[in-house]
Amino acid sequence: MGPLLVCVVILLKAVSGDACASGQLTESGECCSVCPAGFGVMVECGKEDTKCTPCPQGTFSSSEDLGRCLPCSKCPYGVPTFAACSAVEDTQCECDSGFFYFRAYGLCAPCSKCKRGEGAAQECGPKGDTQCRLCGPGTFSEEHANTKPCQSCTQCTESEVEIRACMPNSDTLCMDKKLHILSDGSRDSLSKSGIEDVTPGAESFAPGTPKFTPQGEKSSNNILVYVSVLAAVVLGLLVYVAYKCWRSCKQKKALSKMRAAELGASPEGEKLQSDSGVFLDSQSLQDNQPCKGTKRDSKQDTRLYINLAPARQEEIERLLQEGAGGGWRQLGQALGYETEQLDLFGHGEAPAHTLLSNWALKEGSTLGLLCSALARIERSDVVSAINCPTQGVSVV
Repeated sequence: MGPLLVCVVILLKAVSGDACASGQLTESGECCSVCPAGFGVMVECGKEDTKCTPCPQGTFSSSEDLGRCLPCSKCPYGVPTFAACSAVEDTQCECDSGFFYFRAYGLCAPCSKCKRGEGAAQECGPKGDTQCRLCGPGTFSEEHANTKPCQSCTQCTESEVEIRACMPNSDTLCMDKKLHILSDGSRDSLSKSGIEDVTPGAESFAPGTPKFTPQGEKSSNNILVYVSVLAAVVLGLLVYVAYKCWRSCKQKKALSKMRAAELGASPEGEKLQSDSGVFLDSQSLQDNQPCKGTKRDSKQDTRLYINLAPARQEEIERLLQEGAGGGWRQLGQALGYETEQLDLFGHGEAPAHTLLSNWALKEGSTLGLLCSALARIERSDVVSAINCPTQGVSVV
């Protein structure tokens, strides 16, 4: 009889709009309380209501954790901290632009992009990945891949007429009222256009009977209107294509600048150049150091990949991205990455660069370890690109 009574109480509260947020009731039929953010459950709900206690230092609980105090996370090596852990929010790690911190795997993953007709309810950043949702009434998104919220629909002015209503994947289409299309025998259209169609010398049979121009003159007027409308449509399409091309070029230039900033000069080469009176290129210095097939074994090469010349890193990424055989995904498996992590890297435009940049931030990311992994996936061409200098250096 007791469980039946509890079920009846829950049903009555749900019908009356006072549903229990926790979904649990005490033995007396009262709704169990939910611990707020920053508090954890000290005593579970049972005979009495839930008892909460503040989360101890080093732990947190948010509104999504249902009263569980979880240990604070730590940003991985090379990833700066955006906001320290508090009682109501976990540590926030700051990744590069276009990436977010994937807490489950402890790495920076590429941001997801919303489809056409969708907008970002939460933009990608320190708080997590992009959260997409369909554009609601009065908003739209025409981009096929974006990380921005939905835009407000355009409102036609008094001098314009709405040709097509706003939809989630396209904006309102308006046209100037002066560019209207005339139909044969349409008295209203003729009066609006300001054309007086009266046949010379002709009289109407009754008062108020409309008068018409000869057939040839009316056809000429219709052709002029059709040509004007067609010219306006073609001009609008040309402007739209030019805008898309300009925007695409602007995005490519911004991406090139970001890539150039990431591939800055090597600190080791800069130090050698500034300390000595001889201008020594860091790339030439590193190219003359053996990796495999020289007097030292590749496994003994303790040089870090992050200190490799930027031009050499670009060559390695290009070979892994375009070459046949084992590519960047097989290299990632050889370096110990899981399939889910590699799938996240694959969302970006340069997965090979994302993989090696993430791996370079880990401890022990030496060229010897990289050469061994490349040898296991039979990519001797990439090993040669790491070892062989570009000009005039012979390997003993």
